[in-house]
Amino acid sequence: MRTEAPLYRHQVLFLSQGFFIKDNRAELLLHAHKYDFDIVFFSEVAEFTAAVAADRGASLFVIDLDALHNMQADLHDSRKTLMLGELLERLPREHSYVYLQSGRQGSRFLLQQRLVDSNCLAYAEKPIANDVLVDKLFNLFVRTERGDPVSLVYLGAPGHLDAAALLAQQVDVVHHPDASTLHLRVKELQPDLVVIPDDEYRRLDALARVMKKNIAADPVREIVLLQRRPDDALARRALGDGFDAVLQGADGLLEAQLASRAARIRVSKDLIGKDRATGLLNKVGLQRKTQDLIRHATQEERPLAFGVIDIDKFKTINDTWGHHFGDIVIKRLCLCLAPRMGERDLLARFGGEEFVVVYWDCTQGEARRRLDALRQAFCAIDFEVAPSETRRFSFSGGLAAFPEYRSENALFLRADAMLYTAKETGRNRICPT
Repeated sequence: MRTEAPLYRHQVLFLSQGFFIKDNRAELLLHAHKYDFDIVFFSEVAEFTAAVAADRGASLFVIDLDALHNMQADLHDSRKTLMLGELLERLPREHSYVYLQSGRQGSRFLLQQRLVDSNCLAYAEKPIANDVLVDKLFNLFVRTERGDPVSLVYLGAPGHLDAAALLAQQVDVVHHPDASTLHLRVKELQPDLVVIPDDEYRRLDALARVMKKNIAADPVREIVLLQRRPDDALARRALGDGFDAVLQGADGLLEAQLASRAARIRVSKDLIGKDRATGLLNKVGLQRKTQDLIRHATQEERPLAFGVIDIDKFKTINDTWGHHFGDIVIKRLCLCLAPRMGERDLLARFGGEEFVVVYWDCTQGEARRRLDALRQAFCAIDFEVAPSETRRFSFSGGLAAFPEYRSENALFLRADAMLYTAKETGRNRICPT
């Protein structure tokens, strides 16, 4: 199989001996590959630290502390035990580390303090199930990525927030002057954060209730009350009215609090809206992003093209060469599609072997040419199904155009119907032709 690009988006460098390598290596790898990352195992400190120092990607570095007593302090040292302090001294300081420890080690607070003060990204106690460990590592990958910008609507005039400081933390600020139309602006912009000063809440205390009770309200969105002076009774009433938090502060403290909340929202959006096996948008993320794109296309009078594609005879691929091989075919399709998407285009894994593309500022005719070029590129990939034996696979696709079909659901239904036509008329084609 060709390897122009790494098959997995991330990797873990894992320093361990004994249990995790001898007994769990295969199962850990299987789980990790389902979450779009690979694991490289090390049993020697020198090799591990050299690999960490040479790493230039977005890797995670995991250390099993329980294996220290099996690790020699030095190649020329007869001691069989490497002390924790010696290990910490050898680790490259520009990186952070995930530590695994025994329950006995976890009961020692001073040990935890030493770890968290020594470039500790996270720690966990063993025994820990393989799938749980992999899931936690995946969450750390999400946390350490910058992700999409977070949007914030502030009720009131500019000047009360340091918009430049928030923008540096990938928080885009929009000011809205009128409380009585705030719910309409929120419906239009679909922001992640809404900040309402206490004086505006006193004048119109139904603000949060109106936005929260809308059945289309984003469950990740936070509505925050900004208190310029302490008032416990007002804070309790605001929380009862649907506010998610009450913040106070000045001189940059408010911006720091909002940036912290934005970071948590960003992680939540990624966990909810991304497919773990490919890193692409899932159904939830696609729906929100497509609705945003349709809104912008309407405002800017731009065309969109919506495509649904499906790997041909995928059940046969799984039945013949196994589900693990089927996962590799899906990964290679992702690696074929993703680099050819525009900055404002969307790419999602809709489920199983089905994917969705949304082309910004693109007519249906141009979309057909682009998607057919992707089809040809995928068809040219050689997959090694056995030693010295290769196969090639294909996909079919269906297209729909905006504004001919105006909603996300209407676009999907039309494109899916065209995909069905492509499958029924011979596969390995894009419809309409």
